[in-house]
Amino acid sequence: MPKVSYCSVFVDDQDRALQFYRDLLGFELKHDVPLGEHRWLTLTAPGDPEGTQLLLEPAEHPAVKPFRAALVEDGIPATAFGVDDVTAEVERLAGRGVTVVMPPTPTGPVTMAVVDDSCGNLIQLFS
Repeated sequence: MPKVSYCSVFVDDQDRALQFYRDLLGFELKHDVPLGEHRWLTLTAPGDPEGTQLLLEPAEHPAVKPFRAALVEDGIPATAFGVDDVTAEVERLAGRGVTVVMPPTPTGPVTMAVVDDSCGNLIQLFS
């Protein structure tokens, strides 16, 4: 039976992305393997080292830039992460300088918010 091994987020700068996803969101580094000018850079959720990996993939392909720009312009997140308390998480991130694009908003059974990862993506958080 197939399972999700990793998913990717295209990023403008892998170092800056690592700071956002590891140092601000709290993901844990899984792999950091040099590959020429870029790296195979993956993270996992805190306390889940064998879980699905998040690949911070360089946004080098020509199709990526217009695709991501269209998503951002329309306010569409590149991906979403569940958190225990989206309101507390957004307050914590905003206090550390993260741009909040959409504050926590109740939407049916979940509350969601959108933040800017500073690497070319909007990221949805929900609880």
